[in-house]
Amino acid sequence: MGVGYDSDENTVEECPLADGLRLVAKQELREDDVIRTHSLRAMRNWIRKHPDIVNCRTDAPFLLRFLRTKKFSVPMAQDMLERYLVIRQLYPQWFSKLDVDDPVISDILDSGYLVPLPGRDEFGRCVMFSCAGRFDPYKYTSADMARVHALIGESLMDDAENQIKGYSYVNDESGLLMGHMTLWSFSDLKRIIRCLQSSTPMRHKSTYFINVPNFADKFFTATVSFLNSKLKSRVKFYSGQKDIQKFIDPKYLPKEYGGEIPLATMIVELKKKLRAKREMLMALDDMKINVNGKGKIISEFDDMQKELTGSFRKLEVD
Repeated sequence: MGVGYDSDENTVEECPLADGLRLVAKQELREDDVIRTHSLRAMRNWIRKHPDIVNCRTDAPFLLRFLRTKKFSVPMAQDMLERYLVIRQLYPQWFSKLDVDDPVISDILDSGYLVPLPGRDEFGRCVMFSCAGRFDPYKYTSADMARVHALIGESLMDDAENQIKGYSYVNDESGLLMGHMTLWSFSDLKRIIRCLQSSTPMRHKSTYFINVPNFADKFFTATVSFLNSKLKSRVKFYSGQKDIQKFIDPKYLPKEYGGEIPLATMIVELKKKLRAKREMLMALDDMKINVNGKGKIISEFDDMQKELTGSFRKLEVD
């Protein structure tokens, strides 16, 4: 069953946490040694008995992604894990072959389009920093963009501090072109947002957009409308980078944004870390679930497509 690990359902891993992190886990996620051990055993037993799961990681860092995201509600964590496995098979163009040495992925990483910052925000969250103007929408596809996000996200998800404290996103939209907005169809955009909301084990805590050009206002309004109410409330728009410095220590921003470390240095360090995890990242493709074409997950995506079709028809009539 395991990919990279083959943990027996009765195995109890040591999951040491620093005192401060242990306190946050207890207060926010209800986590303690007893709940964690019981939940890990329940998850492994469920995976072992699941009629459709052919292969899945069962190590503690992987399973704790889902348990911590769902605050140790085992049924909700199981549902998210099943969704995670299904979407990886439904949309391999977005979630598979996450290879840092793939020429396209490597080039996009070198551009500085997306980097995790070296320091955390005021709440100790991992900060993902992106700059739209560094992604060439006429050279690369939406699938290329998705795979870069998936690669970096997967490389961070096993980290206990990231699992417990979550993620913040800073998106600089300066340099945005019409090509960026036509890169994604609305159906694919809503589909991938659905994947990120319901199937990706990450605690999305805050999202900041800066320097959004006026011509893109309607596009961003439509994109945010696809989010659930909780994530909508965590999206903020600001006019410039100085506003972001209220939430993130400026020294952790790229030097080009008033920080201390050049973006090029951040990119070099990022690629080193990704290469160190390359075997694990590539092995994710070994996981497999038999997708039930009549199951609830497929039905939800089919219903979403019908909703979109209906909306587009209404727009045409109007």
